[in-house]
Amino acid sequence: MEHTPENKMGVMPVGKLLFSMSIPMMISMLVQALYNIVDSIFVAQISENALAAVSLAFPLQTLMIAVAVGTGVGLNALISRSLGAKDQDTANRVTNVGVLLALCSFAAFALLGALLAGPFFRFQTDATEIVRHGTAYGRICLCASLGLFCQITLERLLQSTGRTKLSMISQLTGAILNIILDPILIFGLFGLPRLEVAGAALATVIGQWVAAGLALFLNLRHNPELHLSPKELRFHGPTIRAIYRIGVPSILMQCIGSVMVFFFNRILLGFTTTATAVFGAYFKLQSFVFMPIFGLNNGMVPIVAYNFGARKPHRLKKTIKLAVITAICIMALGTLAFESIPQVLLGFFNPSPDMLAIGVPALRIIATHFVLAGFAIPVISVCQAIGNPFYSLICSGCRQLVVLLPSAWLLAQTGNLNLVWLAFPIAELVSLLLSTIFLRRTLRRADQIMASESPM
Repeated sequence: MEHTPENKMGVMPVGKLLFSMSIPMMISMLVQALYNIVDSIFVAQISENALAAVSLAFPLQTLMIAVAVGTGVGLNALISRSLGAKDQDTANRVTNVGVLLALCSFAAFALLGALLAGPFFRFQTDATEIVRHGTAYGRICLCASLGLFCQITLERLLQSTGRTKLSMISQLTGAILNIILDPILIFGLFGLPRLEVAGAALATVIGQWVAAGLALFLNLRHNPELHLSPKELRFHGPTIRAIYRIGVPSILMQCIGSVMVFFFNRILLGFTTTATAVFGAYFKLQSFVFMPIFGLNNGMVPIVAYNFGARKPHRLKKTIKLAVITAICIMALGTLAFESIPQVLLGFFNPSPDMLAIGVPALRIIATHFVLAGFAIPVISVCQAIGNPFYSLICSGCRQLVVLLPSAWLLAQTGNLNLVWLAFPIAELVSLLLSTIFLRRTLRRADQIMASESPM
């Protein structure tokens, strides 16, 4: 009998399974982090205002990625759960509806970019250079976002059947192409025009389009468990509701992150625009620590969802435990790097003396919350994967809106910028408490469901 991915997720030893599925995703996420930081490194060579413009554009990008990834979370969990329950028709229907939703999301964000990119930056600052660079960057990223939505959706289809190596190939291709194109388009090499910040945006969307095309090819040729067909791209109300019942909390969580960054930047602008550049640099640097955790999550979620659907509680809990321990270890290494060599990390961004003076203590203070996040991040994904997505939303909302922003604002009233960064560890302590409570409730409910039905 042919050895299928669904059998692998149900019978392979958990440790071997988790790492065989996660390591390719962790590698691809690290490369994603690399191309994110390369963008900023090259942009920083233009000017500090150019780096600030890209930093202020971050909420727009986060909002777009939130919708794509959140929808993908719903797809991933539903497809894996359906395959675990041997429900092929549902898996195929979810697949095709998911692709249609990606196309609709692109259309909405293209319109948003065309109409609101300029007002978005003018609302935040009156610095002409920042507005000019930011508007160009935002319009290109949003109006040409078809590649991003299709790439993320199609890669989630590969992940949901256990083909994380193929997903890695797609992600690596797009990221490497972006890295190659960045200096060429930003600085106008090989006779091409110098596009500066717009060149960074164009390099990004070209990489996304190529990756999306490759992911489509890999699904059609090497993912036989799911049947993708243009004739089946039609709306189906119950399926859309099922996707977004899981996906909306993820979307809202990341939108909350976008709101947090927007208002945190507003708080920092009350001190100096250099502080926003530092904050933008921090987000690029911390992606090297957080992206592997997200890759680990991408490997964990289909395993957890599959074994929940297959009624195998022992494998489900062992996967969660191993993922949490691994995430905490990765975060501990990240904390060590941020605490010991912050000057070296900031040195990639051509920092001014003021940027170093602000950035060194900022990185050291913020990094104190990494290990706590190493527990909360995989736990939130578990809640999404096995039926309690709103726990994740509550946890994220309390952390970033109820605690982090008010704490940052209050600390800013002291006039001491260094104290503002303390809002991150304060908020993460709240997240740790809530995620622990929600994980216990989620597993208790999952045990009841799995005990109520016989194994498939």
